[in-house]
Amino acid sequence: MPDPIADIRKDYTQHSLDVSDVNNDPVKQFEQWFNEALKAEVLEANAMNLATVSEKGVPSSRIVLLKGVEDDGFVFYTNYQSDKGKDIEANPVTALTFFWPELERQVRIQGHTEKVSSEKSTAYFQSRPRGSQIGAWTSPQSTIIENRKLLEEREKKISEKFKGTDVLPRPKQWGGYSVKPHLVEFWQGRASRLHDRIIYTWNNDHWVINRLAP
Repeated sequence: MPDPIADIRKDYTQHSLDVSDVNNDPVKQFEQWFNEALKAEVLEANAMNLATVSEKGVPSSRIVLLKGVEDDGFVFYTNYQSDKGKDIEANPVTALTFFWPELERQVRIQGHTEKVSSEKSTAYFQSRPRGSQIGAWTSPQSTIIENRKLLEEREKKISEKFKGTDVLPRPKQWGGYSVKPHLVEFWQGRASRLHDRIIYTWNNDHWVINRLAP
């Protein structure tokens, strides 16, 4: 390794963030930052780290894609029988993290996760490219498989099964979740590691906004 990992560092100087700058609603503030990330052409701005905790208390995290922002939640889709689906079934409290290095920004979210309606899941599933729909039918997500050939054979059978079908039905094991936030933190990188951190916490019927030390 050419340079010690400990020597890797970057000073952040692009923007600042103050309580007076932010919207009273963290979802609206997120939408503002997300639109700025899109404008800045951040690579996969909707990529987010989803952290879950299993029934045995074991944490796990992975990158998934945000597919919707609603007034009360952040929506993504997956296989309900995957490891993350099983974790959410056992413990619906999850955490999301977005990192947009081009803007020196991070957003951290904690919330209660619940399934979206069957109608919404079906509508989104049928809006996906046909190959993605076939893939959802093909993959027994998170289960151990012998080799890739098994997937390719399943894909071929599924493709043949739905040959000539314009609109594929949604697999019952596949659908959406919405993370209903009770905590949202906006992090703006600043010089000398004295970063700006603005946190929203839900208190009964309203959001409380505070600054955190970096």
